[in-house]
Amino acid sequence: MGRLTGKTAIVTGASQGIGRGVALALAKEGAAIVAAARTAMKLDTVAREIEESGAPALAVPCDVADRTAVFSLIDDAVKAFGRIDILVNNAQGKTPNRRLQDVPPEDAELAWSTGPMATLHCMQAAFPYLSERGGSIVNFGSNTGVEGSPLFGAYATAKEAIRGLSKVAAREWGRFGIRVNVVCPFAGSPSAVAFNEARPEAAAAILKATPLGRMGDCEDDIGRAVVALVSPDLSYLTGATLMLDGGLCILR
Repeated sequence: MGRLTGKTAIVTGASQGIGRGVALALAKEGAAIVAAARTAMKLDTVAREIEESGAPALAVPCDVADRTAVFSLIDDAVKAFGRIDILVNNAQGKTPNRRLQDVPPEDAELAWSTGPMATLHCMQAAFPYLSERGGSIVNFGSNTGVEGSPLFGAYATAKEAIRGLSKVAAREWGRFGIRVNVVCPFAGSPSAVAFNEARPEAAAAILKATPLGRMGDCEDDIGRAVVALVSPDLSYLTGATLMLDGGLCILR
């Protein structure tokens, strides 16, 4: 019996990287997983991995920027498993690195629609079910927003909006037994690996500045931490931001 046996978790952006790692970690603690992402083929592969770990899985192709698709995702989850206990909003569209004065409207719109707006839609769609018996929401921020990293204007703006949204939800929804927390990860996602390969000197400098000296593992470091966040072990934590970055961004 895992800590999450009998629970149902929805994970967006679950087809690869951190989303996949979180989905697998939750599954290994017994949760039924509704894995959502745009790429059906990759999503099916992750669903098979989840089932091989012993947990039930449902793969739902979904563009989280589409509000109608998001509500259908939630409906599919309830039809399949009868309940929703955990919502992990990991999906986020990637935008090119640019100086702030060069950020075009389409970059900002992509970051906004796939980030804070998508997170809001998922939370609103899941609220009626989470409020029935309480539950846990984990939203994903970024140290680029916390620190104001250069070249990340559109992305950092979207990620900080998600943190603001999460704090409001923690205050408003606490009375329903819903906890809302934020994770800011530094892990070996496909985009991070691509950055390391394209800019090895910059990647080495980042690792040198990381007190733990390594990039996090998507499942073992990020996924397992999410398991702890949504489990009874941290049932008194809400409205918090957890910096899962090996100490890269130590808040002052």
